[in-house]
Amino acid sequence: MPEHAYDTHDHLISLLDASSVDYRLIDHEPEGATEAVCALRGHPASEAAKCIVLRVKVDRRTTRHVLAVVPGDRRVDLDAVRALFAARYVGFSDPQTAERLARAVPGTVLPFSFDPDLELVADPDVVAQPRLYFNAARLDRSLLISGADYERLAKPRVERISASASESAAE
Repeated sequence: MPEHAYDTHDHLISLLDASSVDYRLIDHEPEGATEAVCALRGHPASEAAKCIVLRVKVDRRTTRHVLAVVPGDRRVDLDAVRALFAARYVGFSDPQTAERLARAVPGTVLPFSFDPDLELVADPDVVAQPRLYFNAARLDRSLLISGADYERLAKPRVERISASASESAAE
């Protein structure tokens, strides 16, 4: 795993410690897939934060990058994100750009943005969770925090951007 992923982990832990929030680290077998890591951690997928880096083309010259955070049992609603940004196109970012902006490898992306070029948008169902789990910028370690503390620290734009796994306008 690239060293910067561990730097991101350390940055997150420093932020949490400096903010005096309650959190718990959970070590587990290396896993990045939401369903599988939820099983390892022992909680329903609805309590997980699924983090997806999106490319949003507002117009021919303007491209933005958005970190979409949705509950683990849902999908990113690309149409909702397109409407939110009044964009012409919304799609998944290429892996290299996602890794650079999220400062983490796929499967370990945090629901926090430490890059000014990565806009953070979280679904209301994420911040409403009493228990919110996510990989802590490492495949072998996760973090548990309340949705309220997450919202207070990460300061995401909170908008409805998720759809049920069965809806077609999805990830």
